[in-house]
Amino acid sequence: MLIVRSAIIVSVAMGVLAAPFLAASQPAKKLFRVGHLAAGGRTPDGAPPRALREALQGLGYVEGQNIGYEARFAEGKAEQLSGLAAELVRLKVDVIVTQGGLAAVAAKQTTSIIPIVMALDAGDAVAAGLIASFARPGGNVTGLTDESVQLSAKRMELLKQAVPKAALIAVLWNADDSGMTLRYREIEKAARILNVEVQGLGVREPDDFAVAFSTMTRRRPDALFLVADALTILNRKRVIEFAATLRIPAMYESSFIVRDGGLMSYGSSPEDGFRRAAAYIDRIVKGAKPADLPAEQPTKYYLAVNLKTAATLGLTIPPSLLQRADQVIE
Repeated sequence: MLIVRSAIIVSVAMGVLAAPFLAASQPAKKLFRVGHLAAGGRTPDGAPPRALREALQGLGYVEGQNIGYEARFAEGKAEQLSGLAAELVRLKVDVIVTQGGLAAVAAKQTTSIIPIVMALDAGDAVAAGLIASFARPGGNVTGLTDESVQLSAKRMELLKQAVPKAALIAVLWNADDSGMTLRYREIEKAARILNVEVQGLGVREPDDFAVAFSTMTRRRPDALFLVADALTILNRKRVIEFAATLRIPAMYESSFIVRDGGLMSYGSSPEDGFRRAAAYIDRIVKGAKPADLPAEQPTKYYLAVNLKTAATLGLTIPPSLLQRADQVIE
């Protein structure tokens, strides 16, 4: 009996001694590294947007255990995007999530190997040459993209419903962003159908907004349309304040601008975009190739109206438009 017990003790002891060697021989679990490249402003914590991280957590990814993050922000300085994209490539991230059309272009120009997932504000990715088609993106880019023709027409139609007598509509857009310029061209086409004149105001840097404001002061438009990208979003409060001063009704593309005091917006939800980007990342982790993952459009667009702003402008929003609104700020 003593011999048996001694054998057991020796066996256990040998197992304990061997454990570190066995653990050392086990392959380490791969930490999948997600790079985030944004054309716009830095998040409060300097990490990728919370919505993206929470969506990945819901899919079973735990930061520090099986996923890690690297985020870079151009703060509206488009010339920095190429360098920031190169940083992510040098860090050997496994996928790059882009926010903004210029960010997607910079990432694609920097790497043809690392998968790129467009999460937000990519514009029309087919027209911009980022992907070959929705069904077969080709290359290393896929994700979410808008159909600029339908969206531009819809936004112009909603703005015209809010301001039926509008004959001259100013359009502010980043003229250095090819994706946003394509969107501007589609707005021009939609305006012709609605028999509306467009006052085109392309900007390339913050100082250009003062020039655009001066132009609108000399010839006041009946309404304003702000095309959203990193540059225009970072300067949105200046646009909102100017529109309020001249009492110009304005259409935006994101509801958070309406919460900031803009009149109305029609667009997809950033949170929805990041959740769907997380699903793309999950499939790539499991071996899917971007070229084989069909690009998608947002499944829902939200209409938001700020009645406080409407009252300040002396504008009455038609009841039919309010009934269609997903969010009304009173």
